[in-house]
Amino acid sequence: MQEDITSNKSGPKGKESSDSLARSSMVVSSLTFFSRILGLVREIVFAAFFGDSAQADAFFVAFRIPNFLRRLFAEGAFSQAFVPVLSEYKQKHSFAEIKEFVDHVAGRLTLILLSVSIVGVIGAPALAALFASGYLDDGDKFSLLVEMLRITFPYILLISLTGFAGGILNSYGRFAVPAVTPVFLNISLISCAIWLSPLFEEPVIAIAWGVIIAGLIQLMFQLPFLGHLHLIPRPRLKPKHEGVTQVITLMIPVIFSVSVGQINLLLDTVLATFIEGDGSVSWLYYADRIMYLPLGVFAVAIATVIMPSLSRKHVDESVEQFKETLDWGLRCILLIALPATIALISLAEPMVITLYQRGEFGVDSVLPTSRALQAYALGLLAFMAIKVLASAYFSRQDTKTPVRYGIIAMISNMVMNLLLILPLAHIGLAFATAFSSWVNAGLLLFGLMKLKLFSFHRPFFFMSLQIILANVLMLVFLLGFNSPADQWFEWSTLARVSNLAFLCLGGGVCYGLALLLVGIRPKHFSH
Repeated sequence: MQEDITSNKSGPKGKESSDSLARSSMVVSSLTFFSRILGLVREIVFAAFFGDSAQADAFFVAFRIPNFLRRLFAEGAFSQAFVPVLSEYKQKHSFAEIKEFVDHVAGRLTLILLSVSIVGVIGAPALAALFASGYLDDGDKFSLLVEMLRITFPYILLISLTGFAGGILNSYGRFAVPAVTPVFLNISLISCAIWLSPLFEEPVIAIAWGVIIAGLIQLMFQLPFLGHLHLIPRPRLKPKHEGVTQVITLMIPVIFSVSVGQINLLLDTVLATFIEGDGSVSWLYYADRIMYLPLGVFAVAIATVIMPSLSRKHVDESVEQFKETLDWGLRCILLIALPATIALISLAEPMVITLYQRGEFGVDSVLPTSRALQAYALGLLAFMAIKVLASAYFSRQDTKTPVRYGIIAMISNMVMNLLLILPLAHIGLAFATAFSSWVNAGLLLFGLMKLKLFSFHRPFFFMSLQIILANVLMLVFLLGFNSPADQWFEWSTLARVSNLAFLCLGGGVCYGLALLLVGIRPKHFSH
């Protein structure tokens, strides 16, 4: 049994084909797509029940803080540090040593996160004052934020342990289970918004409790699958365990570097609380959730499946295969990110109207939300590229370089925030985040070029031009068949959904045919 568990599935001589990576990416993308669709349903329900009210603003701040920490630990720093070390253990150690390593990581992680959760619950008023200083003059809004922070903050413990379990499963090629796990968060929040919120004096508190319920369900869901691998952790503490020390050493700088984009979004939220009137936090949140659909479905999926592969190739010192895998990931990002960017910019208002404009989300909220979406979308290609580029560094256990680049990107974000917030309000904050993502992606890319792990060879340039031409043809279709915003407001929900579906599906078909017309074939995404 242990031989089966620890076997390398990458093929002869450890060589992993791009077809295998593509299949794994499709599995993760498909399941993640289902989760993101449910996520959009969740946001539709939020918009209908709570709109862009003061209560919605307070919840989104309360959820943003533990969610930010979740992305640091569960999807960011921890997974990026843990997976390469676990991959190394699989290559060089026995199963018993792997199990001991997993147990000690579980013990250290649980202790740290439990401590963080306790501090967060006790210090909720201080956190609220730090991250939402603009609410200090509004006593009711600030009190509501503190109450919800105390409810949602322990989510970081539950979801980070879920991310730990998912990291183990991904390392053993079980990508489907971690990819489907976020579905339970969306189901929980939708259910609580619809059925639990009427039972509360402050209805929005119900979805704060939904966050905790989801965390418990997500963690419990993954445990049986770890059992199949005989790797259910039995938390133990050993101060100087070599593997744990290695993970923590890698993790500390990664906490910053891998989450620059999330830190920028959090800073946007902080500054948005100072903008006069209600709604700025909600507009940014709703826009971010639409943009995160292609980012979460495709970029996270590609980065998830290539991370263990890059780690194995680094351990095996297979430099050429490392370069080929990285090149494959960036080609996939380019293929997906450009049409997604064009669609989000050209269809921003139809998307916001169709998804959100009902109930408590009024007509006046559409334009500020759609403008924020367009500003965020300008950085989508960079956001997606960062997921893959950062994986290349972390798979080599190089965490210092991304930290330097992350600091530069964060400084650029803050400078642009200060320059743009007065003339453009919340839209300026979104522009600044997009700009800093390009700074970060550019630095990561040129760093890899210096290491001779990536180069803009002629086929890459030619393929880029082909993809750009295909996108021009798709844009012509979208602009030609789209209708003015006033028309979208007059349509029924069914008419809105039908027309948006026609534009999205038609644009996708047009893009696919255009790719074939300009000469792009599936073979161009193999190596």
